[in-house]
Amino acid sequence: MCNSLQHGGPDDEGLFVNKEDHLVFGHRRLSIIDLSSNGHQPMSDIRQTAWITFNGEIYNYQDIRNQLLKLGVQFRSVTDTEVILSAYLQWGTAAFSKFRGMFAFAIFDSVKHLTYLVRDTAGIKPIYYFINNQSLSFASEVRAFTAGGITTEKDNNWPIRLLAFGHIPEPYTTLKNVFSLPKGHYLRWDNTSSTHVISKYEQPNKREQITNIDEAREVIKTALIKSVNRQMIADAPLGVFLSGGIDSSLLTLLADKEKEEQLNTISIFFNEKLYDEQAYQGVVLKQLKGKNFSHLVKQQDFETHFSQIITAMDMPTTDGINSWFISKYAHEDGLKAVLSGVGADEYFGGYPSFNRMRYLAFLRKMPSSIFSAAKNILPDPYKKLTFLANEGSIADYLLLRGFFSPGDIAMILGANTRQIQEVLFNSHDVPDLGPYNQEHAAWFETNLYMQNQLLRDTDVMSMSHGLEVRVPFLDEDFTAAVESITPEIRFNSTQSKKLLIDSFSPLLPASIWNRPKMGFTFPLQTWMGQHPEINNSSLYKDKLSKKVINKFKNNRIHWSKAFALYQIKAHV
Repeated sequence: MCNSLQHGGPDDEGLFVNKEDHLVFGHRRLSIIDLSSNGHQPMSDIRQTAWITFNGEIYNYQDIRNQLLKLGVQFRSVTDTEVILSAYLQWGTAAFSKFRGMFAFAIFDSVKHLTYLVRDTAGIKPIYYFINNQSLSFASEVRAFTAGGITTEKDNNWPIRLLAFGHIPEPYTTLKNVFSLPKGHYLRWDNTSSTHVISKYEQPNKREQITNIDEAREVIKTALIKSVNRQMIADAPLGVFLSGGIDSSLLTLLADKEKEEQLNTISIFFNEKLYDEQAYQGVVLKQLKGKNFSHLVKQQDFETHFSQIITAMDMPTTDGINSWFISKYAHEDGLKAVLSGVGADEYFGGYPSFNRMRYLAFLRKMPSSIFSAAKNILPDPYKKLTFLANEGSIADYLLLRGFFSPGDIAMILGANTRQIQEVLFNSHDVPDLGPYNQEHAAWFETNLYMQNQLLRDTDVMSMSHGLEVRVPFLDEDFTAAVESITPEIRFNSTQSKKLLIDSFSPLLPASIWNRPKMGFTFPLQTWMGQHPEINNSSLYKDKLSKKVINKFKNNRIHWSKAFALYQIKAHV
């Protein structure tokens, strides 16, 4: 299992065995804080009463360490890993809510004979688990379970989920009964009775609602500067992904104030001018003192590395290619950690879905039977309306962001529509989201799209190159501050992310935000259209897939749908 994860932890490896409790911890280390052998994992406290294997960063570990020192706790390293252990031994599970960072870790308490699996509140770092025959196995990537011979049984429903969502949503994976631990939760395993319970740990305290726009701007400014500054902590080379968009540009400018001439930035550009953001990157770079690494990515690069990209995915997805390339270059440029702008769109209304919610509200007033009856007569661009034949928030989300309709998925997979609907609409736990407003959209984008696609793909693609990606917009204190702002101020229907932009005026140049949104996208419509396998309709077995691929070759279908079909073609 450890060997299969070597790409994410190339610097060191370790095992801990406790025969009495039938326990083995394994670890692959990516050294970022305290590069010495003191950071070796699995790690124990000084008295060896507890052990930990930990993936991630605790950004406020120095503050917690100082608290513990005042309580008489002794340390033998300056790592955040040892702080987690000592905090747990001092405060128990109450310690988990004190951590600000991105983390997935396991703690073994040898006195109480308990093992804990713990995941951060934003779900930035993944942790998967499998319980079978009174045993618990866990890993940070799904591939480790098959590599270790723990389980190889496939979840036969994963192609359904991929074709609907464009990814495999939590808690599901490609393996049967291998699940993702929910964010902000811990699993407690009793090593004596081989029983477990999953609990949510305490979240940061809710703040009073902010209704004054000037106060809101000041709160955002203060919280984001604090987030960026503490996420710059590293004993290894660190940089920022600079795409040229609002989010990455803002983070770069704030990080530059902290690091100045030491700041590294990494950028990508293309020969295809429609996707090239060099001009906007240049606007920001003119204000920086540090070093920029800029890389041209061409069609041939995509062709050359395509099989490596597929392998790096761990589980099928229709995103992450951009993250794979920029992580590759960051690693080659000598960096161990980078800052990314993921999260700003979700928290400040940066997607079209925020304005489309009013149309969804209108459609939901119509009888669902209308959408069910229309499934055989709707043209391709409108087939997603048939999602509304089903009740619930997942159907709403799939109308906004889904790929293939239930009827089309059934045809592609040779299944019946009822089975497809059962998998999609009866196996996801979504709370009542209330009125169809921008808060509703923010929940969708944060807890479904960002959680299941952006964060997972960013983590697995970056770790495939031994690179850590940090996301200041998802800092617990920052998101708590943003969520305390009333929706009327937080969102703006005429300009996306207006509150964020205004909070950092005049630091953020107008030419960066006063332009059409591009997103961090690649020319994949062209590149995949020229890929000899993806666009080869003879490789697809069913009639509908062949039809979709032929439309793709004529540029009438988005590349992501063709890519989804490509990844399941061997399974249908």
